[in-house]
Amino acid sequence: MQFAGAPPAAAAVADPVPTVFFGDSYTANFGIAPVNNSDSERGWCFQATQNYPAVATQRLADKDITLDVQSDVSCGGALVEHFWKEQQLPFGAGTVPAQQDALKDDTQLVVGGMGGNTLGFTSILKQCSDELRKHPLLPGNPVDPDKPADECRDFLESEDAKAWLDYNLDQVEGDLEQMLMRMSYFAPDAERVLVGYPRLVPKSTAKCLTAAPGQTQLPFADIPQDALPVLDQVQKRLDDRMKKAAADNGAAFVDLYANTGSNTACDGANRGIGGLLENSTLDLFGTTIPWYAHPNEKGRDIQAKHVADTIETVLNR
Repeated sequence: MQFAGAPPAAAAVADPVPTVFFGDSYTANFGIAPVNNSDSERGWCFQATQNYPAVATQRLADKDITLDVQSDVSCGGALVEHFWKEQQLPFGAGTVPAQQDALKDDTQLVVGGMGGNTLGFTSILKQCSDELRKHPLLPGNPVDPDKPADECRDFLESEDAKAWLDYNLDQVEGDLEQMLMRMSYFAPDAERVLVGYPRLVPKSTAKCLTAAPGQTQLPFADIPQDALPVLDQVQKRLDDRMKKAAADNGAAFVDLYANTGSNTACDGANRGIGGLLENSTLDLFGTTIPWYAHPNEKGRDIQAKHVADTIETVLNR
């Protein structure tokens, strides 16, 4: 019996939630060291030991919400189709199994994001940057390598490029729908959370003409300023397709694009995105690898906060 005015009885500690994380380099948090599985081929996924799945899991634990992480199969370079197909790793390092193989009958939560590589976003970046065309670790080739990088805005606004982009966006949406349906098939009782991408380019591209504190390169290196709004428009269209796929398939969506407008690559000390050629914390064969416009530690923490908040809501805690 509880008397009036007495504090409510403490809620019983809930059972751990069997969880699988999936995704590409933005889930793996490429650029943050150290990485998991550095002694095996899976090390080439560049999955940070403290990626946002790990940080979000800890944030939830601090609220007495325990995730029983069955697996984190996020891997840099993953296309959406690698959810159901094995993925070839770079430099002939081998393959990793389809990410859906991590799902189990008792999995209750599936969280992560993919889509940017299927869209070909790195190909768009390379279309606009001579510097990035020299970086073989960054996957993809320019959309049209015969077109000069400094003319990329005109190219991206051409009918051929628009048709290419429309086709790839349709591919992303269709593949995401298949992925979400496969989640329901292999883990029938699982809640599904699709995580979007943080915003890279700010509304005011004038901010991109100043190097971040301690940096000499501009945030988007040699990409022309007039191309930056086009890149932002492409990312917004990707975000919209991801949001639609999630809604159409009954999944939750973490809209990072809408919540990171003041933490773009061009926001100086507040940037949550490492500049294209800014040194990350990751070292490969004695050479520091650039961020290639991936979340830095601040950006990782922003991802983790929004993902943890969404998971909390989804689990109705």
